Amino acid sequence: MPIFISFSSRGLALSPAVACYSSSTSSITPFNPSSSSFKSGKGTPSFGKRHSKSHTLCRRCGNRSFHKQKHTCAQCGYPAAKLRSFNWGLKAKRRKTTGTGRHAHLKDVNRRFKNGFREGGAAPKKAKATSE
Repeated sequence: MPIFISFSSRGLALSPAVACYSSSTSSITPFNPSSSSFKSGKGTPSFGKRHSKSHTLCRRCGNRSFHKQKHTCAQCGYPAAKLRSFNWGLKAKRRKTTGTGRHAHLKDVNRRFKNGFREGGAAPKKAKATSE
């Protein structure tokens, strides 16, 4: 028995063999969310499962960017000796460059430079200026 399919004003006749083949080997299965093939998305059902935190506070920069398993900070690159920075991130460099913090060590270095980096002992005595 031929099946007649209509596309707008034209018709298409299928042979009985094709019609039987297509109807008997139908691979369409009904949607079943409880089946193992169902994959949960990023929406409402998955928000209840978000308990674990992959990042914690970094000891160097203080941001919550230190990855617990990688043991690396995504912000500053700790424990690497040099700060993480890239030339394509100009604004990021501006935020982290010298002069944006307290200069705790550099203030010391500047003072020691003025005195020739002398170490050990007290400062040499200066002769008193006599006023006459």
